[in-house]
Amino acid sequence: MSQRKPWEIIIRPIITEKSNRLMEDYNKYTFEVALDASKPEIKYAVEKLFNVKVKKVNTMIVKPKKKRVWNKFRQYGTTKKWKKAIVTLEKGHKIDILEFAQK
Repeated sequence: MSQRKPWEIIIRPIITEKSNRLMEDYNKYTFEVALDASKPEIKYAVEKLFNVKVKKVNTMIVKPKKKRVWNKFRQYGTTKKWKKAIVTLEKGHKIDILEFAQK
């Protein structure tokens, strides 16, 4: 296990329509995490930050997307590359995600 603090691993919760549906139906929570974080580190960070029991962690790297910026000249750039973690909690455990998002 690394020596990083839990709040260095979990960057922010992802709050979208799809993630809200996952929370309500399947007790799964979505977070943006550090790009080099492993599944055991993510599990440890979520358990420490929210005082819950994690059943499973799924991760994926979101590829950067090409974007256009219109100014004097047509310019192209990309969005950032980031890592997403979908954390499944044990039955009976919940996270108040809106409270965490406001911090």
